[in-house]
Amino acid sequence: MEWCSGEYVSFCVDGVQLEGKCLGPSPADTDTIVLLHEGLGSVELWRDFPEKLAAETGFGVFVYSRQGYGRSDPIKLPRPLSYMNVEGEQVLPMVLDEIGLKSGFLLGHSDGGSIAAIYAACHQDDRLKAISLIAPHFFSEPISTAAIRKVSDKYERSDLRQKLSKYHADVDGAFRGWCDSWLDPEFAHWNIEDFISNIRVPVLAVQGREDEYGTLKQMETLQVEINSPLQIEVFDKCGHSPHLEYPDRLIPLLSCFFKNYA
Repeated sequence: MEWCSGEYVSFCVDGVQLEGKCLGPSPADTDTIVLLHEGLGSVELWRDFPEKLAAETGFGVFVYSRQGYGRSDPIKLPRPLSYMNVEGEQVLPMVLDEIGLKSGFLLGHSDGGSIAAIYAACHQDDRLKAISLIAPHFFSEPISTAAIRKVSDKYERSDLRQKLSKYHADVDGAFRGWCDSWLDPEFAHWNIEDFISNIRVPVLAVQGREDEYGTLKQMETLQVEINSPLQIEVFDKCGHSPHLEYPDRLIPLLSCFFKNYA
């Protein structure tokens, strides 16, 4: 894949076309921060956060939409309940190879944070220097399913579907693939706590104290189980998306963390 800063790109991974966007220097020139979006995210739904992060750090930033999201190829439903494990163990390694990653970092939000943790635990990748996890999930909580059930009702009864259709070519596939997985009764057993102790790179974890999709038990579990350097930051008066709610606080924090391990 050719790196063109500021440009959208389309690239193929295992026969699947994915959309991406490159910002800043190429992987050949400096470290690269790879962003992994949330369960309803896409390239565009990061807003201007990737641009600001690239400007602040001076590193390259690569953001892409996973299969089923944004302008990437649709996915067959239902998703397997292990979809985050599949992404972290099987798909993400191919993405990093395709973009020509030489060295750098993973930054994941929500589902993306879980995928970043799974990757770091399962792949002893010498290119990976550190990871940042924003509102990650290591296990399902009642608060998560309750919040997602409310969003599901809103999707059926309001203009939420119309709003999301601006960002997803297959909006029903994107929404149902995420929502139906989390609301499946069997998903209550999904748990990646055992992965944490296998992470061998430094971790910065950030969560809002008023996160409607998870409690601070997620951070507590990370603190208990991890064997690598860990920095936890809890943002007061903040919900599930610190990167959108408090970018002016989060971006300098991320920049300092990444540069410390560059």
